[in-house]
Amino acid sequence: MKKILITGAGSGLGRGTALGLAEAGHDVIATTQIWPQVTELRRHVADLGLQDRITVDKLDVLDARDVMAAATWDFDTFVSNAGYAESGPMAEIPVELVRRTFETNVFSNLELTQHVVRKFVDEQIAGRIIFVSSMGGMLTAYGLGAYCASKHALEGIAASLRDELAPTGITVQTINPGAYETGFNDRIAETTYRWHDDAVNFTREADIRATFDEIMQGQFDPQEMIDHMVAVIGADDGKYRNVWPPATEELIKQVQESAWTRPVRPASTASATPS
Repeated sequence: MKKILITGAGSGLGRGTALGLAEAGHDVIATTQIWPQVTELRRHVADLGLQDRITVDKLDVLDARDVMAAATWDFDTFVSNAGYAESGPMAEIPVELVRRTFETNVFSNLELTQHVVRKFVDEQIAGRIIFVSSMGGMLTAYGLGAYCASKHALEGIAASLRDELAPTGITVQTINPGAYETGFNDRIAETTYRWHDDAVNFTREADIRATFDEIMQGQFDPQEMIDHMVAVIGADDGKYRNVWPPATEELIKQVQESAWTRPVRPASTASATPS
C-alpha cells in the first residue's frame, strides 16, 4: 500500500487515477486547483464510500502557500499531474501565453518537485516521483507547439532528476498518455480563438479549425489510460518511461527515427521551387 499525492485531480485522467488508486487499496491525497473542485470531489468520494482512502485538498501549483502546505503532508509517492495549455500556430501565438503554459507545466511543477525531493531526503524516504508528461513530450502537433514544448522541457527535468537522485534511492518515472477523450484536448484547441484574428494574423481560422478537427478525431476511451496509470503508479517497480497506448508508443518511435533523415525541404516543396 502506497501513500500517494497527486496534483490535478479535479478532472480528467488525474481524477480517474486518484479514484482508481484508492479503489486499489492505496491511500491517496487528491488535490485540485480551486476550492469548488475540492467540494465537488469530496462529495463524489463520499458517494463512492472512499472517504477512508482519499483525502481531498486544494493544491494550486502556482500558489506558494499551497506548495508549502503540501510539503508537510504524509506521502511516499508524488504524481505530478497538474497541467495547463494554450494553443495556436507557434509562429503567431502570443509569447505571453507560451510563458503561462511554461509557468504551470515546467517552473511551478519543478518548484513543487524540489520541495518533495527535499522532504524525501530529510525524512529519509526512498520515495517515487512520477511526472505525467504526454505524447507531446516526444513529438509535436500543429497548433499544440506551446504545450508540446513545455512537455519537452518536463522530459528534460525528469531525466535529469532520474540520474541525480539515483544515489538517494528516490526513483523517477514518466507517464506519457496518448490522445484521450477527457475534454482537455478539445479545450486546448478552443483557446486559440480567444486571441486569433483573421484581420491580424496570416494564418486562417478556417484552416486552423480544420486541422484541429482532424487531430481531435480518434481520441481513445480515457478509462483504459486511467487503468494503465493506476497499474504503473501502484506497482513496486517498472520502466522509467510509460507510453500508452502501444500504437502511440510506436508512432513516437517512428517520428523520432524519421527526424534523422528528414530533409530541410520536403520533396513536394523542393520540386515546386524554381531552380
